[in-house]
Amino acid sequence: MTAQKGVHGEEVAKHNSREKGVWIVVHGKVYDVTDFLDEHPGGAEIILRYAGMDATEEYEPIHPPDAIIDNLDPSKHLGPLIPSTLPPAPVSASAPPPTSVAIPQKTNSPLAGGEEEYVKPPIDEILSLHDFEAVARRTMAKRGWNYYSSGDDDEITMRENHNAYHRVWFRPRILRNVGSVDFSSSILGHKTSMPVYITATALGKLGHPEGEVTLTRAAGKHNIIQMIPTLASCSFDEMVDAAIPNQIQFLQLYVNSDRSRTKKIIKHAAERGVKALFITVDAPQLGRREKDMRTKFEGNASSQQTQGGDNFKRDQGAARAISSFIDPTLNWKDLAELKEAAGEMKIVLKGVQSWEDAVMAAEAGCDGVVLSNHGGRQLDFAPSPLTILPQVVTILKSRGFMTPKAPFEVFIDGGVRRATDVLKAIALGATAVGIGRPMIYAMSTYGEQGVSRAFEILKDEFEMNMRLIGAPTLSDVVPNMVDVSALNSASSGITMYEENYERMLPVGVKAKL
Repeated sequence: MTAQKGVHGEEVAKHNSREKGVWIVVHGKVYDVTDFLDEHPGGAEIILRYAGMDATEEYEPIHPPDAIIDNLDPSKHLGPLIPSTLPPAPVSASAPPPTSVAIPQKTNSPLAGGEEEYVKPPIDEILSLHDFEAVARRTMAKRGWNYYSSGDDDEITMRENHNAYHRVWFRPRILRNVGSVDFSSSILGHKTSMPVYITATALGKLGHPEGEVTLTRAAGKHNIIQMIPTLASCSFDEMVDAAIPNQIQFLQLYVNSDRSRTKKIIKHAAERGVKALFITVDAPQLGRREKDMRTKFEGNASSQQTQGGDNFKRDQGAARAISSFIDPTLNWKDLAELKEAAGEMKIVLKGVQSWEDAVMAAEAGCDGVVLSNHGGRQLDFAPSPLTILPQVVTILKSRGFMTPKAPFEVFIDGGVRRATDVLKAIALGATAVGIGRPMIYAMSTYGEQGVSRAFEILKDEFEMNMRLIGAPTLSDVVPNMVDVSALNSASSGITMYEENYERMLPVGVKAKL
């Protein structure tokens, strides 16, 4: 049996337990993962479920293509599978439902409460970013929906991220020449068609078979900057290769406990032309995202798992399964080393949640901060970025930053669903706003066409709303155009966001649409 001749499928099928050894097939290649079982961040359970079988369908949505190559000793790469020799998976194998499927036009069963079965609307009926979310909730595979839509603990912060925008009111100006409006902008010195960017969201193939390259292509067509996630389903190079000439891309970075790996990632990003490094600083440990975690309780263990006495890690969810490498010791002293590795790339700290840390970032020589609580997925009751934005900007300016001589940019993300949300943030001093979940929902429901549609909707909203508030350009969107007197009050009322929100439920209780 040699790599040149390939590995026969019947031989693979024999290696289906701890006792016999565990071989799996991924993308047509055979790997011996026996010694890796207990090191796997997602637990041994999922590997044993596919022992002796083809694991590509499970592997692909939640791993970059080269993850298995990077994490296994070359001696465990057994060679290509001889085509058509792998026996069919046993009927008793408890494989989970597919994680990346074509989206049906019609569901197979009626909705709860005896309603008509759901018919996916044509894309020209999608009128807002809320609509993408509504379709995603009804058509996505549960595993992907739970991962994307979940927040930490009781999800108070996740909801507050959006609700805060409802407490800022416009002060429109009249009789201004708004025959032509210009909402183009610049982010860290790079031109963009509007003051938004696609912020990093992991595991794109949980929503669409092509994954994050779908976002890359749409961003290129609309001159929008994409922030590449560390934990993407697609590889970094696939996303860079999918970009058009001169398309601007940033990289979101989780710092690895093995700093040599982090430096390797940074070096490669610089070589491929990435313009800025957004270092995530709000995740020394990932939060408890209970919707995502509950997904792991579904499905029975395979016979090999039961007989092997494995300690099943069913309460972790996709997020924790992919994040064990993140360094919890990361601190201010490490920034100098990371800045040196980044070279000419701009450095932005992503996940700042207080004015004190924003000032420290500026004093440390960073080029900006993202006021962010990880989309409400980390610390519940962390503040909404919008609520702290005015204070952060005021204090930074009082310390001599955010000036031509000391340029420093402030971004926010989380909860954005309308161009009016973006305009409120711009008025309060933000350079631009990151949009994550809505772009993922657009991708998951309608692919690249959906993401393009989302950008077109935002452009229409920008044009209309800038005319209505009396702002021909973004430089005219200034603090006195908004009233923030209610910003720290409680929100109330039913909104489109609340209609799409899937409420937290106790264990054993199923959600109803």
